[in-house]
Amino acid sequence: MIKLGKADSVFEVIGPIMIGPSSSHTAAAVRIGQITRNLMENPVKRAVVKFHGSFASTGRGHGTDKAIAAGLLGFDPADERIRDALDLADKQGMDIVFENVDLGDDYHPNTARLEVLDTLGNSIVVTASSLGGGTISVVEINGLKIELSGEYDTLITIHKDKPGIVAKATAIIADYDVNISSMKVTRMRRGGQALMAVEMDHALPNEAIEKLNIIADTVRVIPPIY
Repeated sequence: MIKLGKADSVFEVIGPIMIGPSSSHTAAAVRIGQITRNLMENPVKRAVVKFHGSFASTGRGHGTDKAIAAGLLGFDPADERIRDALDLADKQGMDIVFENVDLGDDYHPNTARLEVLDTLGNSIVVTASSLGGGTISVVEINGLKIELSGEYDTLITIHKDKPGIVAKATAIIADYDVNISSMKVTRMRRGGQALMAVEMDHALPNEAIEKLNIIADTVRVIPPIY
């Protein structure tokens, strides 16, 4: 008898609603672009997209370049405009460059690194992997190791590493009766730049976000990406 394992996501059972041809190379790539766009405060002006592994070898044939562009434009995986995303990005003044790279054996074979600049000159570097069935994992933000699925309301803070920041942030979340699903805190070095990613069961109200902005340099709240 074959024993079936537990599915971690509905995408593993029925697959995502998407424009094809591939859930791993197309739908997931849209989500990688989406979550990167949501981490920016302003529209994307320029992006250097580095494809690793299978994304590098077969991604173009599966439309991974168009899918990333679509996500950066804010499109969903089922949006019919994905096919024309590169042209639409160009018309909106978004400059996208694609490169094939070898990030090494530590990275999943379906990985993309997006080096993004917004219209006001703010930048971010996001490294994310496609895990199959349209699911993704953000594994690095600005070189800091992280684990982020994009399936929950998610709070991201970038702040200076010092005592009390995490305690204050979680206290604010608790004050608004929002339950934490998972939390990851990482830092570049002691006293340097730090990053906190909190996946939550519900979105935070604006009042809570305003309080978080007082204690952290950068605060982003990302809605679930379907």
